[in-house]
Amino acid sequence: MDLGLGNKVALVAGGSSGLGLATAKELAREGAHVAIGARDRDRLAEAERGIKEVARGRVHATSVDVTDRAAARRWVDEVAADFGALHIVLVSGGSPQIGTASQFEPAEYQAAVDGVLLPAVSLALAALPHLRAAGWGRLLFVASETASVPVARLALSGVARAAIVRFAQSLASELGSDGITVNVLAPGTTRTPPVERAAAKLAEGGDVEARLRAMGHHNALGRLARPDEFAAVATFLAGERASFVTGGIHLIDGGASVTGPELPHLTAARKDTYT
Repeated sequence: MDLGLGNKVALVAGGSSGLGLATAKELAREGAHVAIGARDRDRLAEAERGIKEVARGRVHATSVDVTDRAAARRWVDEVAADFGALHIVLVSGGSPQIGTASQFEPAEYQAAVDGVLLPAVSLALAALPHLRAAGWGRLLFVASETASVPVARLALSGVARAAIVRFAQSLASELGSDGITVNVLAPGTTRTPPVERAAAKLAEGGDVEARLRAMGHHNALGRLARPDEFAAVATFLAGERASFVTGGIHLIDGGASVTGPELPHLTAARKDTYT
């Protein structure tokens, strides 16, 4: 399937690892020119090499802290100037602390807003003049399942990601006449480096793979998502084939939102009851 991404220019924030890197690679495979940005220079250089191995267009990496609004705006403007246009922006950033709503002080809520919500808003606003000038655009916000489904122990994530959803949906209404679509991607637990580190910590020297398998038991497919599975959805939404898809929250959670809490505990005997 030709997604119509040849010679499109894509900017991927958080593109040095995890979901951002997987999406940058998929966009590059489809023929897009790809600019990635992140803070860690060593990891960024490694990511750039990996993307170039599969790319059909240009690839460029920039060390940038997207929580610095002025630096983020300069990066967006420089990418558009260097590549001659900007068509696709994917915003993928960090995650707030884990915990329930009453565990945190107002300062920690403020930090979640500053670290998750405002960088996404700033990058999108910086990109808008370039997307409008191109007459064609895709804005993709990487959130999490908390953007759509309440998760009690992810209170900070839910607050920040829900705000991103409302911002994105307002943009979608505003930008449709400019040929720009806006969508939110809401992944469930995916096997990324942070998740692997968390599993190693929880395993306490034991079987990390077993812990990772257990982390995937809450969804209908019974496993963690792979980054490339997320990237496939993101890249489709970035392409011509998704030209009538805008304003949506796209859960990529393996059916976790619909299975209910009992699924991991069903025994073979109980399953037989319903056959």
